Amino acid sequence: MMNHPNTPDDTPDDRRNDTNDLPPHTTLQGQLTRLLQSLGSDDADSVTGVFGAWRELVGDSVAAHVQPVRLDHATLVVEVDDPSWATELRFLEASLCAKISSFTTTPVTALEVRVKRR
Repeated sequence: MMNHPNTPDDTPDDRRNDTNDLPPHTTLQGQLTRLLQSLGSDDADSVTGVFGAWRELVGDSVAAHVQPVRLDHATLVVEVDDPSWATELRFLEASLCAKISSFTTTPVTALEVRVKRR
């Protein structure tokens, strides 16, 4: 006879999903890295490195108007608060990509700029 998921004779082990079979010592960072990789993103160190050091990487004036949104392989998606900053980033793209690449395991070769809705 086949057990149904909510019958009283089920044990927690019977209901456990294979995707939850993680060793008890697995770190949150390791799980986050696996999740990001499964979604096609870079590892957690790259993402947290860029986001955590954003102001240091781009300077105060740029950081006041430009925010990182996501790291998508070799492209950093950023959001600007005004279209003039989108133009400015086109001129700064090569130097910013070089600086940002020093904080990632995968080199950042392009910026995708989005203007924030008001």
